[in-house]
Amino acid sequence: MLATLLGLSLCLATPAGRAAENLVFVSGAFRRSIAVADLDHLARTGEARGLLSDVLSFSNQNPADVAKLLNQSVTLPITLVSRLLNTRIGEAILKRVAQIVHPLKASQVGVPALRSAVVMALAEGKGSVTALSFLRAYPSREIEVSIPALLSLINKTESISDLVRFFSESPLDGLKGSSQPEAGAAKPEP
Repeated sequence: MLATLLGLSLCLATPAGRAAENLVFVSGAFRRSIAVADLDHLARTGEARGLLSDVLSFSNQNPADVAKLLNQSVTLPITLVSRLLNTRIGEAILKRVAQIVHPLKASQVGVPALRSAVVMALAEGKGSVTALSFLRAYPSREIEVSIPALLSLINKTESISDLVRFFSESPLDGLKGSSQPEAGAAKPEP
């Protein structure tokens, strides 16, 4: 616990440690970094450069569409968000996200780092946050993105959307049985 607090305080204490510089995608021994400056350049110009250009090309993503996502702003009440992130539900959500995104080699401080980044980004954005403002507020130079945990989340999301689609496209009465007789059907004898 003491090591966790010390690690987080060191991240927050140094001015250079207040903003993410690299997103480090990790899967076992595989490790690739994308500079936050490249994401910022994409958001400002719509032009991808460096490894980001290769990744977008490989995944058939339009740089202009990704730039729009990076610039998309969400407005949230900072006091409410701060309170929510300190509830049991907020803590559970942060723990789940921290399994995917956390300071490099410091997964134990993922929850406080996420909470800090969200609140600081909202405060600096006067109630609005973008992906880039979140990264600028993240209290670690390098953010680890766990590829296996991210893929697991994507698979779960796809299965949940398939389940929702199944129930929305299927008549639920057919699944649970009808309690009322259909028109013209004989009524049961008492």
